[in-house]
Amino acid sequence: MMNKKMLKQAQQLQKNMAKVQSELEAATVEGSAGGGVVRAVVSGRMALESLTIDPEVVSPDDVEMLQDLVVAAVNDGFDKAQEMASSRMSALTGGLKIPGLT
Repeated sequence: MMNKKMLKQAQQLQKNMAKVQSELEAATVEGSAGGGVVRAVVSGRMALESLTIDPEVVSPDDVEMLQDLVVAAVNDGFDKAQEMASSRMSALTGGLKIPGLT
């Protein structure tokens, strides 16, 4: 049986988790590739927000390289967004791994 103190702690954790999730939805990180010639901005909710490509890297003779740079920049952005989410959730839970959370 859960006592009042534990219930209050659980409610506070739930409130703090909702706040962190809201902050993550508003936060963004930037991934890049090719020394920054391709940049991808990814939100904390793992959505690609924007993609910037330096015109100098656009060449009809080397489309494959550009495609690889785009994929690398987007993946870098997703990795950074995941790290950000994991870090914030870990700080909230004191490092305790809770199933279903980032």
